[in-house]
Amino acid sequence: MFVPGLGHLYLRLWGRAALWAGLTALGLVLAVPGENWPDSLSTEALLAPFQSLPFESIVLLSGVLALCIVDVYLMALRRNELLERSERVAAGESPQQCPNCGKELDQDIDFCHWCTTEIRADGDE
Repeated sequence: MFVPGLGHLYLRLWGRAALWAGLTALGLVLAVPGENWPDSLSTEALLAPFQSLPFESIVLLSGVLALCIVDVYLMALRRNELLERSERVAAGESPQQCPNCGKELDQDIDFCHWCTTEIRADGDE
């Protein structure tokens, strides 16, 4: 079983992890009728409410899970791009892109004309 928010915890995005876990819990509360919630904590009792879920509930829970996966993938891409950019700047390369917003820099000026971040001559912010 997939656990929404677990990938966000791995990336140390605590707020997003809590958001996705809460959204999944809300989806479960809305998808499973109250009278079907188990009274005991046995495996059979916990799985019983999910064996007869309507199609709409399955779509709701699957949609939340799919959106969570897309979100954690995009956050990982963003984090990797920022890490690569900071490594290039630390290696002494003159940044061709702004370390703050990622847009192309004009080498004639010492700040990013997109986000106004000041760029020093040695390539650091």
